[in-house]
Amino acid sequence: MAATAASQSTPLARAERFMWLTARVLEQRRFAHHFTGGGAEPVETALTAYRNEDGGYGHGLDPDLRGPVSHPSHTAHALSVLDGVGRCGGPRVERVCRYLTLVSAADGALPAVGALRGSSGAPVPPAQGELLATGPVVGLLHRNQVWHAWLFRATDFCWAAVDALRTPPPHEVAAAVAFLDGVPDRARAAGAADRLGRLVRERRMAVLDPARPEAYPGATAYAAGDPPGGEAFLPHDYARLPESVARRWFTDAEMDGSLRSLARAQREDGGWPPGRPGCAPAGTVERRPFATIEALRTLRAYGRDIG
Repeated sequence: MAATAASQSTPLARAERFMWLTARVLEQRRFAHHFTGGGAEPVETALTAYRNEDGGYGHGLDPDLRGPVSHPSHTAHALSVLDGVGRCGGPRVERVCRYLTLVSAADGALPAVGALRGSSGAPVPPAQGELLATGPVVGLLHRNQVWHAWLFRATDFCWAAVDALRTPPPHEVAAAVAFLDGVPDRARAAGAADRLGRLVRERRMAVLDPARPEAYPGATAYAAGDPPGGEAFLPHDYARLPESVARRWFTDAEMDGSLRSLARAQREDGGWPPGRPGCAPAGTVERRPFATIEALRTLRAYGRDIG
């Protein structure tokens, strides 16, 4: 196990032990980059193992999906990794955008499930895309100033989808926030975020008192028919960073309670819970290191002492 200068009682030290004992190589490299001075190059090298010749990613990169075939969810995960290490650009991302073009629906957006394969093995795009899959990818690419033909129609799709949201589940609101956080039209993004923020509060879609989660029935992350075990959304689940458009939805006291709840969620083994229900036992186990990295990044971004 790698040595650490932090006290073994700190959240970071406990998390480091958890990562070295349980995480995949990719998550170990990401943890090292974000918290112990590791470089970006080892992260990129580990990520390359999941890349396919079509420009997409597969091989279980998203822990909930197994098998080697490229999938939009895997590819979105790859972009998030590259964004986190400041490498979301260049030929690698150009190849990703070509893949996204191949698997997009007729409306220019990404499907929540992967494109079917025809008799030739080429992807057959579905009839329509979804904000849940498209919003985070479009927002991330805009934030990194990536310009590609795929983005034009995908951006238009996201604007229309965000404007049409009336009774969305929390995870769809979070996808909208991810889009709004990166899209270039900041004035329009602020207006759309204000409307969504009022919707979240009116429909009680965020647990504002962690001691009384039952008082916020609209915060349940997954609807009936989805895998069981989904957790309710708290303010930090919408506003992962202080600069997010969703931060204005909550008072300082509400965000403080949310972050305290996040800090308390660290388990005895040093890791955080997976954050959402898994489709298979292996996926649930592999998602915990990812959730641990994201929890620590959020706490640190808000100025919380992690060690």
